[in-house]
Amino acid sequence: MTSSDRRQDTVYDEETIKARLAEELPNWYFENGWIRRKYKTSGWKSTLMVINTVGHLAEAAFHHPDISASYAFVVVKLMNHAAKGVTDKDFELARKIEDVVMWQPGQIEGGSLEGTPDDPRFKYIKYD
Repeated sequence: MTSSDRRQDTVYDEETIKARLAEELPNWYFENGWIRRKYKTSGWKSTLMVINTVGHLAEAAFHHPDISASYAFVVVKLMNHAAKGVTDKDFELARKIEDVVMWQPGQIEGGSLEGTPDDPRFKYIKYD
């Protein structure tokens, strides 16, 4: 086992988790041993798009969250099952999920991509 392997399996205590979330992922929270995020969507199609996006990222990372969904929201929960707690793997996957799901081309970055119009017919996700 290399030192990076050990670091990935280091389980953080609640105080450290909350401090890291406040600094790195302010829309995520810690509850019952998991780091969590609720993504509000504009409806079922958008909910499925978020689920599929999270699923793709999780499979690519080979680190799998628990997901709960309803018509207009998705809750993502991360905890390293093998380590029995929150580790760097959870923070890294949460960061990637956050970056992809909350990406706002045109609104934030500029460039050629315009992003979805501000029109209820095209709403995808409710940005923070």
